Amino acid sequence: MSVLKIKDVTKIFANGAVRAVDTFSLDVADGELVCLLGPSGSGKSTLLRMVGGFERPSSGEITIDGEDITHLPPEKRPTGMVFQSHALWTHMDVFKNLAFGLKLRRLPAAEIKQRVEAVLELVGLAGYGSRRVTQLSGGQQQRVALARSLVLEPKILLLDEPFASLDQHLRERLREEVRDIQQRLKITTLFVTHGQDEALSMADRIVVMRDGRTEQIDRPDVVYRDPQTPFVAGFIGTMNLIEGVVANGMLTRDSFTTPLALPDGPATLAIRPEALDLVAAEPGQAKIHRVTDFGTHGLVDLALPDGTRLKAMVSHPDLFATGQGVTLTPRAVAVYRHDQQIFRSAQDSKSPALAQG
Repeated sequence: MSVLKIKDVTKIFANGAVRAVDTFSLDVADGELVCLLGPSGSGKSTLLRMVGGFERPSSGEITIDGEDITHLPPEKRPTGMVFQSHALWTHMDVFKNLAFGLKLRRLPAAEIKQRVEAVLELVGLAGYGSRRVTQLSGGQQQRVALARSLVLEPKILLLDEPFASLDQHLRERLREEVRDIQQRLKITTLFVTHGQDEALSMADRIVVMRDGRTEQIDRPDVVYRDPQTPFVAGFIGTMNLIEGVVANGMLTRDSFTTPLALPDGPATLAIRPEALDLVAAEPGQAKIHRVTDFGTHGLVDLALPDGTRLKAMVSHPDLFATGQGVTLTPRAVAVYRHDQQIFRSAQDSKSPALAQG
C-alpha cells in the first residue's frame, strides 16, 4: 500500500512576494495515477518538487503511508522522480546509470544485475545495458530515465513533464507505454503536464491548477464534460465561450440566441464544438470563416457579426464553405456566472433550457 497525502501545502518564493502554491491539499490513493494539469506558473511543478524533496514547503504537511516526509531530503524519501530533461549521466553506459542508486544502497552485485536487467526489459530496452547514453534516441533516453526511477522500487513515482521534449508520435507511444507499466506495477503516481491530451488519456483523476490552487479535481471524463469553472472549461479541450446576457429566458450575444431558463443577468455560455449543430441559412447567425477537413471529421471556424469566433465539429465538411451563413443550435451547454457553474444541460439535449442539472 502506498498512499500520498498532501495537506495545506504552501510554497512562497522571493521574500513572500510570490506564492507559487497556496494551501494545496490532495490525497492520491494506492496505485492511482493523478495528473496535475495547468498553464505555466500554476504551481504544478513546484508542488511535485516538494513531494520529491527538491523544494521545501513554507507550510503544510506531506505524508506517505502515514509517515511525515515534509522535511526529509530526496534520498531519504520513498519516491522516484523522472525529469523532463532526463538528467542521465552521459559519461556512463545505461547499466551504470541504473545501477548507481542501487550501489549507494550497498546491494550485492548479483542483485543489482538482476534488478537492472529486469527493469530494462520492463521498459522495452532489454540488451541495452552496455549502450552509451549518447547513442540512444530521445525516446530511449526517456525510457532509461523511467527505468532509473523504477529500479529503486519507489512507493511513489513522480513524473515532471517527461514527454515535453519529444515529437508528437513518440509522445503518444511513450505515454501509452508508461501508463501500461504504471498499471502493471500498480505504482502510485503523480504526473505533471500542461498537455491536455496526456492528462485525458493517462490519468485516473485530473487536478486542474491555477495560481497555485485547485480549480477542479475529478475523473478525466467528468472534467471534460462537466467543467466547474470558466477557466477549466476554456483550458480542457476546445471550448466555445460566449459572453452574453440572459433576459426573459433567452441568452443573447449579438445575433446568437439560445433559450435558457435562468434568472436575468450576464452569463458565460460554454459549448463544445462537437455539441454545436450548423444549418446553412442566409444571412444566418454566423458566417463560416474556414473549413478544415481532417478526414474523420471537419472543423468549421465561425464568426458572429461582432467578431466573436466559434468552432463547430461536423461529420460532412464538404457541405460547408467559406463565407456561407449558418444558424447555430447547441445540443449541450454549461453556463457560468461569477466564475461558477450555475447550469448544465444534459449531454446532447436538443433543448438545453429544459435539462438543468
